[in-house]
Amino acid sequence: MAQPAAWDPHPEPLPVASAPVPEYGTGSLADLLPTLAAGLGVPGMTASIPELAPADRVCVFLIDGLGWEQLRAHPDDAPFMTSLLGTSRGGTGRPVTAGFPATTATSLASVGTGLPPGAHGLPGYTVRDPATGALMNQLRWQPWTEPAAWQPYPTVFQRAHEAGVQAAQVSSPTFAATPLTKVALSGGTFHGRLPGEERMDLAAELLAGADRALVYTYYSEVDGAGHRFGVDSDSWRGQLGRVDRLVQRLAEQLPPRSALYVTADHGMIDVPFDEEHRWDFDEDWELRAGVALLGGEGRARHVYAVPGAQGDVLACWREVLGEQFWVASRDEAIAAGWFGPRVDDRVYGRLGDVIAAARDDVLLIASEREPKESAMVGNHGSMTPAEQLVPLLEARA
Repeated sequence: MAQPAAWDPHPEPLPVASAPVPEYGTGSLADLLPTLAAGLGVPGMTASIPELAPADRVCVFLIDGLGWEQLRAHPDDAPFMTSLLGTSRGGTGRPVTAGFPATTATSLASVGTGLPPGAHGLPGYTVRDPATGALMNQLRWQPWTEPAAWQPYPTVFQRAHEAGVQAAQVSSPTFAATPLTKVALSGGTFHGRLPGEERMDLAAELLAGADRALVYTYYSEVDGAGHRFGVDSDSWRGQLGRVDRLVQRLAEQLPPRSALYVTADHGMIDVPFDEEHRWDFDEDWELRAGVALLGGEGRARHVYAVPGAQGDVLACWREVLGEQFWVASRDEAIAAGWFGPRVDDRVYGRLGDVIAAARDDVLLIASEREPKESAMVGNHGSMTPAEQLVPLLEARA
């Protein structure tokens, strides 16, 4: 007797080509600052998002962890940002794509350099350093690596400063001298402020104090609440309401000829704590076979095989995870454009021999190697709309 149509003892893995690749060059985070800088007259910058009209004074407010879908699902908690989804305050809201993987270090580098991950070279939460063979955490910058060698391109802020635009970053003093700030967001002046209200007020002052200005400011607590308690938790909604008030505070202080753009580095998805949704690499002998290093994070993994085992690892991961993850070889992921239209030679070896990106609400944890990350409620990294789509909201003076 034939088996029911829904039953398949050897299900086909997800095709690599079916992954929704970020909109590099037309609507990604890497396109935002070059578009704004082009409007400020910075040489060499291209306006890849043409609907953003030029302004003499521009502020970008990046809210860590606030995805487009999460914002749209909570209008009562974020009434001001919800109002920016329409045209009532001079702008229209739209989503842009974060880039792959949808994670903070990668996205901040894309924002600041105006380059996709394959060029700027921060293609994941943790990736292998080809020079040492060790995993490098690009958020915490551990182990320490020479920043200029790891990411040699100038930031858009540096290029704007050289062109006579007042470039500035207003963020927590903790980030003033970090390597990630240096390679991704430096250029002009850094202003450390702890209270969010002070950041908004200073950002407005910096805009008002120059004929041409490019100011960046940042808020991290939405992301932290999502990781610890989950999207839609009371803590997360409380942080959304707080940052909504900060956005309004800044928008209402914009000087003439100014534009405020609110965006984020990634969205987030809650993953249930059960074996159906959380695969544990440290307890799965099949997935561990032939693997020398496990990089990335739970929804966007870089897998580094022992020499000669790349093909076997790819076949095993596709067989075990292929119904719920897009599983690609390094060259397949590059050809599909996951990391942008090009991958620099210095970046090639940082990418996994196998790369796995979650499609469903699942997670590949490593409970022994990554106990803190494995305990998170909210997660991100992959190419699903909940993680990839981030808001691009505009308010004008």
